[in-house]
Amino acid sequence: MLHRLRTYASFVRISHSVFALPFALVGALLATQVVPWDWTRAWWIVAAMVTARSAAMGFNRLADAEYDARNPRTAIRELPRGRMSRREAIAFVAVSSAAFVYATWHLGAVCLALSPVALAIVFWYSLAKRFTFYTQLFLGLAMAVAPVGGWLAAGGRGGWEPWLLGLAIGAWVGGFDVLYACQDLEVDRREGLHSIPVRFGVERSLVISRAMHVLAVVSLAALGVAADLGMIYTAGVAGVAMLLIYEQSLVRADDLSQVKFAFDLNGWVGLLYLATTAADLYL
Repeated sequence: MLHRLRTYASFVRISHSVFALPFALVGALLATQVVPWDWTRAWWIVAAMVTARSAAMGFNRLADAEYDARNPRTAIRELPRGRMSRREAIAFVAVSSAAFVYATWHLGAVCLALSPVALAIVFWYSLAKRFTFYTQLFLGLAMAVAPVGGWLAAGGRGGWEPWLLGLAIGAWVGGFDVLYACQDLEVDRREGLHSIPVRFGVERSLVISRAMHVLAVVSLAALGVAADLGMIYTAGVAGVAMLLIYEQSLVRADDLSQVKFAFDLNGWVGLLYLATTAADLYL
């Protein structure tokens, strides 16, 4: 039993939930400045985020199974190796999707009504590489749903905060996914798949990634002004900026050996941002 749980956790990279979940919680925390905080609602927000991400990642693994099997970097994943069957994976995606819809039911009529839209957006990213070079922007859009969803789930209505936060996470995620896609450039070209690196090459893609991370930091700073946040928040944004600068410094057009390490640094971005925003709001 424990072995299968580990397989499922690896299948959807459950540890990568630290990318979107902190921003969804920040969206909820900002909304609670105008509506009361509800710990039961907070639990359902976390449940909705985890199940939506699990469904999206499982769908991604199903959609890309044949490509993954022919890519040396991804051939060790669960479906190519046979550690999980397609039927099992399909059942996992179906159960995760149903669990997500059930969680949104506890978050109100608006969230429930928008749940199919959210699933459609996160599923579409897995197919986008077959149709458009701007695949990484669609991942950014899929992740931008998280803070807007957190804001709505906590009872927030109107205001610039969720949109600035959504723009920030979309630019941040899209930026680091461009870096990540650089390492699959030759494989994607061979398979006829599309990405920003395939369209523009590695050197120009790095420029695009850096511009997106600048946009992310500017959006976070603008959110601080819109939400009237203080010095702890500003220090948090500065910390995020420093992490992103370090991340970008690790990757060069002639040396992609540190892409995985640069990618993993992003887990700290979300945690730092959540911690400093919460401290600013409540301390």
